[in-house]
Amino acid sequence: MEKIIQITAGRGPAECTWVVAQVLKKVLEEAQEQQLETVLLQREAGQENGTVETASISVKGENAAQFVSSWIGTIQWIGQSQFRKMHKRKNWFIGIFEIEPQKNGLVSVNDIQYQAMRSSGAGGQHVNKVSSAIRATHIPTGIVVVSMDSRSQHQNKKLATERLLKKLEDEKLVQLKNHVGKQWENQLSIERGNPVRVFTGSDFKKNKVEKNYKGTRQKLKQDLRNEHN
Repeated sequence: MEKIIQITAGRGPAECTWVVAQVLKKVLEEAQEQQLETVLLQREAGQENGTVETASISVKGENAAQFVSSWIGTIQWIGQSQFRKMHKRKNWFIGIFEIEPQKNGLVSVNDIQYQAMRSSGAGGQHVNKVSSAIRATHIPTGIVVVSMDSRSQHQNKKLATERLLKKLEDEKLVQLKNHVGKQWENQLSIERGNPVRVFTGSDFKKNKVEKNYKGTRQKLKQDLRNEHN
């Protein structure tokens, strides 16, 4: 399973971009502890050294969904500004959002066209007379690779296929980065209430989040009153 999350400071000041950088480290560390595979898809540096405006991460693994859901929402940091020592504000907020991955199907063998061709370059008369090189074309995208490493046409076909699949994977990653870049601008609104995680101090220690059930209790009382009326 693959999930994609974005960590963003939104329109927050430099302090929030510092928080994004710290949270990014925490997310990657925690994912590694849970033996999840992560890929940093996009990272936009902030104006101050060591800060990050926004970062997007792909998370893969059996428990990816559970891991991601534990981070989605508002993250709060309580601490003194790293850049404005006399600033009175002590509470800073950033957001973590899930981004819908692009729908890309698996590459089908029927989508690959192979063409034998004569090898060129060093190799004597053999490569000039035998069509051992292979050109592989991915028909839907037009991406082409050539393999002429071996005298064996079968081996060249295998190498061409491997190279084409690698090139398609690289192209998919580029498209995904662009997809994420376009979406993050819509995620600038960050709520300042009910944080899913709270960190404190310059050492960025995690605080236990106390759930507020006051609103829920009031709603239940109101429902009971309505039933008796």
